[in-house]
Amino acid sequence: MLCTNTMHKIAHVIESRCSLPFLHIADATGRAIARQGLHRVALLGTRYTMEQDFYRGRLEQQFAIETIVPEADDRARINQVIFDELCQGTFTDASRHYYLQVIEQLAAQGAQGVIFGCTEIGLLVPQTQSALPVFDTTAIHAADAVSFMLSSSAPE
Repeated sequence: MLCTNTMHKIAHVIESRCSLPFLHIADATGRAIARQGLHRVALLGTRYTMEQDFYRGRLEQQFAIETIVPEADDRARINQVIFDELCQGTFTDASRHYYLQVIEQLAAQGAQGVIFGCTEIGLLVPQTQSALPVFDTTAIHAADAVSFMLSSSAPE
């Protein structure tokens, strides 16, 4: 288990070099989205998670879930807030309001839900304030790990 979305960029290396079961955060998230019957969701996270294929591609290939991401300027600001504020323990109303606006824009583009694809986003944006159903990868991944440990088989 690797408790960060962005570092799943190297998950394939870990999986290839370790004989222990690996619980991929995108798989846990994909299963949660599929259980809700959704097929098109927004993805918020670091620039790497939003722009590179290691997360989005896995959701598409393994779960037939299309992800949409904010425009380039918004991706840059989301990334800046994550590293300059959230990772430093700073949570401002201005950033919260900005994230909520982005979520509303993505809903207008057809997103049926939103993935909080950075473990800190859920600390900034309460699920109750989102215009879309929220998939908080931190909680989803942790629940998947508990299920795995209690059942001694990989989650499905």
